[in-house]
Amino acid sequence: MKKILLPVFSFLLLFTSCKNQSRKQEDPEPEKALSVIEQAILQDKQSPFYIDFGAYGHIDKNMAIGVFDSGTGGLTVLDALVRYDENDNESRTQGRDGAYDFVNEKFIYLADQANMPYGNYHSENKSDLLREHIIKDVQFLLADRYYAAADRKTKKHDKEKIKAVVVACNTATAYGMKEIGAFLEETDLGIPVIGVIDAGARGVLNEFGKQEDGAIGVFATVGTIASEGYENTIIRQKNALGYTGNIQVFNQGGHGVAEAIDGEPDFIDKAATSPRDNYRGPDLDNEHHAIDRTLMEVYNFDFDHGKMLCDNENTDDCRILQINDTENYIRYHLVSLMEKIRQSENAQPLKALVLGCTHYPYMTGSIQKVFEELYDYKGDGGDYVYRDLMAEEIKIIDPAVYVAKELYDTLKEKNLLNDKADMFGESEFYISVPNTDNQGTALDRAGKFTYDYKYGREAGNIQEYVKRVPFSRQNISGDIIERLRTSVPATFKMISGFNNRNPKLEDLPAKDKIQ
Repeated sequence: MKKILLPVFSFLLLFTSCKNQSRKQEDPEPEKALSVIEQAILQDKQSPFYIDFGAYGHIDKNMAIGVFDSGTGGLTVLDALVRYDENDNESRTQGRDGAYDFVNEKFIYLADQANMPYGNYHSENKSDLLREHIIKDVQFLLADRYYAAADRKTKKHDKEKIKAVVVACNTATAYGMKEIGAFLEETDLGIPVIGVIDAGARGVLNEFGKQEDGAIGVFATVGTIASEGYENTIIRQKNALGYTGNIQVFNQGGHGVAEAIDGEPDFIDKAATSPRDNYRGPDLDNEHHAIDRTLMEVYNFDFDHGKMLCDNENTDDCRILQINDTENYIRYHLVSLMEKIRQSENAQPLKALVLGCTHYPYMTGSIQKVFEELYDYKGDGGDYVYRDLMAEEIKIIDPAVYVAKELYDTLKEKNLLNDKADMFGESEFYISVPNTDNQGTALDRAGKFTYDYKYGREAGNIQEYVKRVPFSRQNISGDIIERLRTSVPATFKMISGFNNRNPKLEDLPAKDKIQ
């Protein structure tokens, strides 16, 4: 009898266990608690960030496309959207027709300049604060509110609503894409969100044959590199798409590059003629970003006109050496990348470089120039140092083109492509500036947040740290305006149209308008 009962009893235990396990699998996961900023937006009617999504209405094709970045770098992504032409505008079928695919759309662009660079929040252990900034960026795109100027006390309420979000920032994609998606689900609007990292990974793999070996360089902010977002996504897509070659990934965190491009005084000061106390870029003694004295000939820095700051008239005897030029930042980081590859075992030759920060496409010419120099560089013995470790022509991958394709396909699938708007006359551009009405704000001589204040704030302490105001000469420097005019002319035309044709800026003095 015991021999019969034991198996039966065991079977009952197993059945009960499996049944309980099945119930566990069927039970829904507990809902994730809303963050403090999400509560403010969704629930707190007294919060300056609150939006009544019940009154928002359904999204439709006539709404704008929202795009945001930590600064003006994301305008390279917007420019790729603006110039995208891979479809026939009449039939909506694939095939170029000589007309921009998004010409009948309108865009709302936000540059969160006051809180940039986003890439440094991780290293300052403030990733939660970064995610809060990112959700605030999305909140701004969704809301109808903005300040007409930095000195205004009250907001206007006539900003366009949006039907899609493009995260034109690699660091924001790496650290906040999941949170953005979850937040947008809470709104019940059905607004799609598109980021740059997946697009960049697909783009760089397109440069390889299915069985081809080679190395991919990822050149991005320190924060994006630390997230491992690109490396993990490239490896995941490589396997999913059936690439069988030995494809290696080498990362280079571009400490200071985006900051220098946007003129952040902690990283670049064109008026400086000697080393500065507030400098935070690479130097001879930087623990994580040291300039290597033994590589000075390889860096080939330009010392003219204060582009490198040395404490000695003889540049060979510098005790303090600071980078003070955007191309010199590029030189430092590309040499560092090639040294990383050179010192790796069984390294494959570098064949493609992903520009994993939206600011970096502005420097494409400098990047190509430095790679050409390194390809031809010979050491003391007369041998090429890097030629076996790099292709003669390294493909520079800007993920923005692939973002444009994903956006178009998504809007087409959801029947949200517009055919009535005027991209050049109806698009709008906003930038964040320090809110000097906010108690405790700390500014430097340039009127920007001090570094310690910027990265000393805590997530969950919900305040209006910044005001979002329209682009103008009041908040965009002349150097950046000229860079935009030459680097992204189609987008610059839109910015000029916003400043000179949009009724929202009719009170802006003529001298402050971007022409």
